[in-house]
Amino acid sequence: MIEAILFAASEPMSLREIVARLPEGCEPSEALMSLRARYEGRGVQLARIGDAWAFRTAADLAFLMQEETTETRKLSRAATETLAIIAYHQPVTRAEIEEIRGVAVNRGTLDQLIELDWVRVGRRRQTPGRPVTFVVTESFLDHFGLESARDLPGLAELRAAGLLESRPPEERSAFFPAVPGEGDEAMAEDAYEDE
Repeated sequence: MIEAILFAASEPMSLREIVARLPEGCEPSEALMSLRARYEGRGVQLARIGDAWAFRTAADLAFLMQEETTETRKLSRAATETLAIIAYHQPVTRAEIEEIRGVAVNRGTLDQLIELDWVRVGRRRQTPGRPVTFVVTESFLDHFGLESARDLPGLAELRAAGLLESRPPEERSAFFPAVPGEGDEAMAEDAYEDE
Protein backbone atom coordinates (compact mmCIF):
# COMPACT_ATOMS: atom_id res chain seq x y z
CA MET A 1 0.00 0.00 0.00
CA ILE A 2 2.81 2.42 0.87
CA GLU A 3 4.56 1.62 -2.41
CA ALA A 4 1.35 2.41 -4.35
CA ILE A 5 0.75 5.63 -2.39
CA LEU A 6 4.30 6.94 -2.99
CA PHE A 7 4.32 5.85 -6.62
CA ALA A 8 1.15 7.83 -7.37
CA ALA A 9 2.14 10.91 -5.32
CA SER A 10 3.13 13.98 -7.31
CA GLU A 11 5.23 15.36 -4.43
CA PRO A 12 7.20 13.81 -1.56
CA MET A 13 4.90 12.67 1.27
CA SER A 14 5.55 13.04 4.97
CA LEU A 15 5.08 10.13 7.39
CA ARG A 16 1.93 11.82 8.71
CA GLU A 17 0.44 12.06 5.20
CA ILE A 18 1.22 8.40 4.53
CA VAL A 19 -0.37 7.30 7.86
CA ALA A 20 -3.50 9.32 7.01
CA ARG A 21 -4.03 7.20 3.87
CA LEU A 22 -3.38 3.80 5.48
CA PRO A 23 -5.92 1.72 7.41
CA GLU A 24 -6.07 2.57 11.09
CA GLY A 25 -3.34 1.06 13.26
CA CYS A 26 -0.70 0.71 10.51
CA GLU A 27 2.84 1.88 11.28
CA PRO A 28 4.68 2.69 8.01
CA SER A 29 8.22 3.17 9.39
CA GLU A 30 9.25 -0.48 9.08
CA ALA A 31 7.59 -0.84 5.67
CA LEU A 32 9.45 2.26 4.41
CA MET A 33 12.81 0.78 5.49
CA SER A 34 11.88 -2.53 3.79
CA LEU A 35 10.94 -0.71 0.56
CA ARG A 36 14.13 1.33 0.67
CA ALA A 37 16.20 -1.87 0.94
CA ARG A 38 14.20 -3.56 -1.87
CA TYR A 39 14.85 -0.68 -4.30
CA GLU A 40 18.53 -0.24 -3.39
CA GLY A 41 20.75 -0.60 -6.48
CA ARG A 42 17.86 -0.32 -8.94
CA GLY A 43 16.95 2.39 -11.43
CA VAL A 44 14.34 3.84 -9.07
CA GLN A 45 15.06 4.32 -5.38
CA LEU A 46 13.01 5.30 -2.36
CA ALA A 47 14.55 8.53 -1.14
CA ARG A 48 14.06 10.45 2.07
CA ILE A 49 13.75 14.17 1.40
CA GLY A 50 13.78 16.00 4.71
CA ASP A 51 10.83 14.50 6.62
CA ALA A 52 9.17 13.20 3.47
CA TRP A 53 9.54 10.16 1.19
CA ALA A 54 9.42 9.82 -2.60
CA PHE A 55 10.55 7.58 -5.42
CA ARG A 56 13.38 9.12 -7.40
CA THR A 57 15.57 8.09 -10.31
CA ALA A 58 18.85 6.63 -9.09
CA ALA A 59 21.53 9.33 -8.99
CA ASP A 60 23.84 7.40 -11.33
CA LEU A 61 21.07 7.30 -13.99
CA ALA A 62 19.88 10.91 -13.70
CA PHE A 63 21.66 11.83 -16.94
CA LEU A 64 19.08 9.74 -18.83
CA MET A 65 16.29 12.05 -17.66
CA GLN A 66 17.86 15.26 -18.92
CA GLU A 67 16.33 16.74 -22.01
CA GLU A 68 18.57 18.88 -24.11
CA THR A 69 16.95 21.64 -26.09
CA THR A 70 18.57 24.02 -28.48
CA GLU A 71 17.53 27.59 -27.88
CA THR A 72 17.93 29.79 -30.90
CA ARG A 73 18.68 33.40 -30.16
CA LYS A 74 19.10 36.00 -32.82
CA LEU A 75 22.21 38.12 -32.45
CA SER A 76 21.75 41.86 -32.32
CA ARG A 77 23.14 43.91 -35.17
CA ALA A 78 25.94 45.16 -32.90
CA ALA A 79 26.87 41.58 -31.94
CA THR A 80 26.81 40.45 -35.58
CA GLU A 81 29.06 43.34 -36.65
CA THR A 82 31.43 42.74 -33.73
CA LEU A 83 31.59 39.01 -34.51
CA ALA A 84 32.35 39.71 -38.18
CA ILE A 85 35.11 42.16 -37.27
CA ILE A 86 36.69 39.68 -34.88
CA ALA A 87 36.45 36.85 -37.43
CA TYR A 88 38.00 38.85 -40.26
CA HIS A 89 40.57 40.89 -38.29
CA GLN A 90 41.60 38.53 -35.48
CA PRO A 91 43.42 38.96 -33.19
CA VAL A 92 41.74 42.31 -32.64
CA THR A 93 41.49 44.62 -29.61
CA ARG A 94 38.37 46.37 -28.35
CA ALA A 95 39.77 49.72 -29.54
CA GLU A 96 40.28 48.31 -33.04
CA ILE A 97 36.73 46.94 -33.10
CA GLU A 98 35.42 50.36 -32.06
CA GLU A 99 37.53 52.07 -34.72
CA ILE A 100 36.23 49.77 -37.47
CA ARG A 101 32.58 49.98 -36.34
CA GLY A 102 32.76 53.69 -35.61
CA VAL A 103 30.95 53.32 -32.28
CA ALA A 104 31.81 52.11 -28.79
CA VAL A 105 31.47 48.38 -28.15
CA ASN A 106 29.06 47.57 -25.35
CA ARG A 107 30.58 45.17 -22.82
CA GLY A 108 27.42 43.05 -23.02
CA THR A 109 28.01 42.48 -26.73
CA LEU A 110 31.41 40.88 -26.17
CA ASP A 111 30.10 39.02 -23.11
CA GLN A 112 27.29 37.52 -25.22
CA LEU A 113 29.74 36.33 -27.89
CA ILE A 114 32.02 34.85 -25.23
CA GLU A 115 29.03 33.17 -23.52
CA LEU A 116 28.03 31.61 -26.86
CA ASP A 117 31.62 30.30 -27.03
CA TRP A 118 32.12 31.90 -30.44
CA VAL A 119 34.73 34.39 -29.22
CA ARG A 120 37.47 34.05 -26.64
CA VAL A 121 40.11 36.31 -25.18
CA GLY A 122 43.39 35.95 -27.04
CA ARG A 123 46.90 37.05 -26.16
CA ARG A 124 47.68 40.50 -24.88
CA ARG A 125 49.27 42.87 -27.37
CA GLN A 126 52.86 43.83 -26.67
CA THR A 127 51.96 47.53 -26.88
CA PRO A 128 51.48 50.16 -24.17
CA GLY A 129 48.60 49.18 -21.90
CA ARG A 130 48.92 45.55 -23.08
CA PRO A 131 45.31 45.35 -24.35
CA VAL A 132 43.66 41.95 -24.68
CA THR A 133 42.76 40.67 -28.10
CA PHE A 134 39.73 38.68 -29.21
CA VAL A 135 39.69 35.69 -31.56
CA VAL A 136 37.00 33.26 -32.77
CA THR A 137 36.79 29.79 -31.25
CA GLU A 138 36.54 26.25 -32.57
CA SER A 139 32.81 26.38 -31.71
CA PHE A 140 32.39 29.35 -34.08
CA LEU A 141 34.18 27.47 -36.86
CA ASP A 142 32.12 24.34 -36.18
CA HIS A 143 28.81 26.25 -36.14
CA PHE A 144 29.53 27.83 -39.52
CA GLY A 145 31.11 24.71 -41.03
CA LEU A 146 34.57 26.21 -41.42
CA GLU A 147 37.86 24.39 -41.11
CA SER A 148 39.70 27.58 -40.20
CA ALA A 149 39.13 31.34 -40.23
CA ARG A 150 40.91 31.40 -43.62
CA ASP A 151 37.80 29.69 -45.05
CA LEU A 152 35.60 32.73 -44.37
CA PRO A 153 34.09 34.10 -47.59
CA GLY A 154 35.97 36.91 -49.29
CA LEU A 155 34.61 40.18 -50.69
CA ALA A 156 33.84 38.66 -54.11
CA GLU A 157 31.87 35.79 -52.55
CA LEU A 158 29.93 38.14 -50.27
CA ARG A 159 29.05 40.40 -53.21
CA ALA A 160 27.99 37.39 -55.30
CA ALA A 161 25.71 36.26 -52.47
CA GLY A 162 24.12 39.73 -52.41
CA LEU A 163 25.38 40.54 -48.93
CA LEU A 164 27.45 43.52 -50.09
CA GLU A 165 26.80 46.21 -52.66
CA SER A 166 28.50 45.58 -55.98
CA ARG A 167 29.64 49.22 -56.30
CA PRO A 168 32.81 50.19 -54.47
CA PRO A 169 32.20 52.78 -51.70
CA GLU A 170 34.22 55.47 -53.55
CA GLU A 171 31.55 55.78 -56.28
CA ARG A 172 28.91 57.20 -53.98
CA SER A 173 28.47 58.78 -50.61
CA ALA A 174 25.51 57.86 -48.41
CA PHE A 175 25.20 61.41 -47.11
CA PHE A 176 26.21 63.58 -50.07
CA PRO A 177 25.15 62.38 -53.53
CA ALA A 178 27.42 63.44 -56.39
CA VAL A 179 24.68 65.47 -58.06
CA PRO A 180 22.09 67.34 -55.94
CA GLY A 181 18.73 65.54 -56.10
CA GLU A 182 20.32 62.48 -57.67
CA GLY A 183 20.50 59.39 -55.47
CA ASP A 184 17.86 60.56 -52.96
CA GLU A 185 15.86 57.36 -53.49
CA ALA A 186 18.97 55.24 -52.95
CA MET A 187 19.72 57.13 -49.73
CA ALA A 188 16.18 56.47 -48.48
CA GLU A 189 16.51 52.77 -49.30
CA ASP A 190 19.89 52.63 -47.50
CA ALA A 191 18.34 54.18 -44.41
CA TYR A 192 15.76 51.41 -44.26
CA GLU A 193 18.30 48.68 -44.96
CA ASP A 194 20.36 49.74 -41.93
CA GLU A 195 17.40 49.43 -39.55
